[in-house]
Amino acid sequence: MTYAHLFKTSLTGLTTNRSRSALTILGIVIGITAIMLVISLGGGAQALILGQVQGLGTNTIAIIPGREPTGPSDVSALYSDSLKIKDVQALQNKANVPDLKFVMPTVFGAGTAAYEANAYQVSVFGATERLAEIFDLTPNRGEFFTSDDVLSRTDVAVIGSKVVEHLFGSDNPVGQKIKIKGRNFKVIGTLPPTGGGSLFNFDSMTLMPYTTAQDYLLGIKYFNRIITQTGTDAQVPAAAQDIARTLRDSHNITDATKDDFTVQTQQDLANRLSTITGALTWFLVAVASIALFVGGVGIMNIMLVSVTERTREIGLRKALGATDKDILSQFLLEAVLLTAIGGLVGIILGASLAYIIAIVLSKGLGVNWQFIFPWSGAIMGLVVSGLIGLIFGGYPASQASKKSPIEALRYE
Repeated sequence: MTYAHLFKTSLTGLTTNRSRSALTILGIVIGITAIMLVISLGGGAQALILGQVQGLGTNTIAIIPGREPTGPSDVSALYSDSLKIKDVQALQNKANVPDLKFVMPTVFGAGTAAYEANAYQVSVFGATERLAEIFDLTPNRGEFFTSDDVLSRTDVAVIGSKVVEHLFGSDNPVGQKIKIKGRNFKVIGTLPPTGGGSLFNFDSMTLMPYTTAQDYLLGIKYFNRIITQTGTDAQVPAAAQDIARTLRDSHNITDATKDDFTVQTQQDLANRLSTITGALTWFLVAVASIALFVGGVGIMNIMLVSVTERTREIGLRKALGATDKDILSQFLLEAVLLTAIGGLVGIILGASLAYIIAIVLSKGLGVNWQFIFPWSGAIMGLVVSGLIGLIFGGYPASQASKKSPIEALRYE
């Protein structure tokens, strides 16, 4: 039997009962579609997150209280109050870290902002005037607070678009006073909408000098983060080492394994986030692959039914000279064609759905969510669907090839 005739015979066998063939490959279609969706959306999420991280500037270095945990039980790694004003002063000393352009201590917390009869839960972010430069924040009304406001602990605030909407509606809030934890703050500026996809949701934030937030709202003497920047990207590695050395001196630490802080560059953060999102994506792929296994079992069952129904056909073909190998090849090719068609349909459907979802997320969240065609998922889908056809179609094909032509012709 030639390959062309074998292929034609297999297609005829599949198209004889089209509805059953379509239902047979449904599990494969669902599995491949799920894999394509997960890989595409996972890639889009990873690109969005990494874009946000890189948007802070690759020359940015963050200092976080507490060392990086070595495991789930490493509770001693948590030192939420380990960063103090003496650390900021030490880092600002050019003799200690000559490559730093600036040092910005930050604090954050939560509270309820009120104006007249309106109230809204806000995130309080205290920093220096450098905050506007780092995150590219330009008020659409009013102005940002200044270094003088930081030094004098002025009761001023810059509020996000959602805070404006809930407290003031369409009115101009600049010059008005809002109350947070019983203290009045003058609104000196408002921010345009930034979208919920940002690493920091400034729409629901109230920004103010860190000194004001520390003393009057949070009642703390430590910092939640210290953000620094170097002059160039090339200075980051040396600056990170100088920062670690300076903080160890400031904290009287002689053993690096006892650090009560973590120095994190943007590249470090990007690598960690990439690893996390990648691992999560492939975990979901593994879960979605269960549908492929179920689909494979379904194909084996349907092929066994098909072999039983076509017993007389098998007997007739053998009586006309078809060998066991010909029968085996025909039924095996039918199974592979079924799964391959299911794989192609799943790839097209998965990519189409991922494209539509990317557009919806971009418009709904107001972010640049990229559609990424998952070539790895497409290749894996074709390969896996073919393998499923070989594996789960092998047994029914073997059973068909072993039938005796005399007994098969007698089958009713």
